[in-house]
Order: sequence, then structure tokens, then C-alpha cells
Amino acid sequence: MRRPLTIKQKHPVRPDSVYNSLTVNKLVNYVMVGGKKNAARTCVYGALDIMKENGATDPVATLEQAIQNVAPTMEVRSRRVGGANYQVPHPVRPERQLALALRWILEGARSKKGKAFSVRLADELTAASKNEGEAMKKRENVHKMAEANKAFAHFALSRPKKSAR
Repeated sequence: MRRPLTIKQKHPVRPDSVYNSLTVNKLVNYVMVGGKKNAARTCVYGALDIMKENGATDPVATLEQAIQNVAPTMEVRSRRVGGANYQVPHPVRPERQLALALRWILEGARSKKGKAFSVRLADELTAASKNEGEAMKKRENVHKMAEANKAFAHFALSRPKKSAR
């Protein structure tokens, strides 16, 4: 018999010291590679400074707007029904929306080459805040997949039947 389901306590994220924003600190944590948090802070703060130089009055507001634009509302999940796998559209929880948005923005920034990372990150954030860029393309692809598989939405509602043993 399985153990009862226990809910894992989440580690609270504190706001960063410069902008006093939880979102900036989460972005720093996503940028961080190999435990090098100071290097990640340097990149993120550099990107926010570049955004400020390029005309953004409030770079944190631009970051929030970029995340809001990139965050998906629907995604597909694989579900096995009667020996066949179906891509079933599901709504996305807010925590996952934030995680996917940050991940896609960083993928877009990392895919570009030739400039410093802080410049690439600033470019991707400003593009995402204007509904452009690699992260927005990724979001559109996810939404198209969900729209294309809308016919299988009824599989999301049904639960597997418990067997009487």
C-alpha cells in the first residue's frame, strides 16, 4: 500500500536587495548556473540597467509585463486512454506560468550568440514586453498545440476508474 500523500513545504523566496522584487530574485535563481549566484545577479542587474538606459522608465515593470505576456494559459499534457496517447489541453497553474515564462525567456536569451548575456537578456525581455521575440514564439506554439488538440479536451475531465480487487 502506498503512503499517504504529503504536501511538500515550499521554500519562501525573499525579494532581492536592489529592486525589492520577488520576480527579480526568481529570475536571478533561474539564471544561476552551478551555484554562482553573484554572477547571476551581475547578469540580471546588468540587463535591468541596460533596459533602463534604452528608455524603460521602470525595468522591473517591464520585466513583469514581459512575464505576463509570455506566460501560457493552456498547455498540452500526454494522457494514455485505451492504448493510445492523446495530447490533452489543460489550463496552466499560476506558479507553472511563471516558471515556464522565465524558462522560455532565458532559452531565448541563451540561444542568441555574439553579445554579452546581460545584453541578450535585456533584448529578450524588452522584446517579450512588446509581444515579440523567441519566448513569444514558444508561447504561440504551445497555444497552437492546445488549440489543435481541443477535440481531446473531454479526456481531461474523465478520471481513470478504480479497479475492484
